Amino acid sequence: MPRFLFEGSYTQAGVQGIQSAGGTSRRDAIANVTRQLGGELESLYFALGDSDVYVVVDLPDAVAATAVALAVNASGAVAVKTVVLLTPEEVDAAAQRSVDYRPPGA
Repeated sequence: MPRFLFEGSYTQAGVQGIQSAGGTSRRDAIANVTRQLGGELESLYFALGDSDVYVVVDLPDAVAATAVALAVNASGAVAVKTVVLLTPEEVDAAAQRSVDYRPPGA
């Protein structure tokens, strides 16, 4: 199953939600959404810095990941970036594929 990293930055409203309900409530809500889409929450970590939260999930496909990103961003409480994560084996398979690419100006 494809794996995705969601990197989120909370707005003021999002921070207030964390203060009132706690971090475990966010983890549980994200795990529930992930299960509804046929996936699984692998990890969730809060952080200090430019991003406030890092979430790694297994989801059936990019459509499911996009649905999550759209819903989260539409909430206005979090701005999220989505990153597709690849295993070393997937990178090996990609490296073996022949791609006929012509760079600009060539």
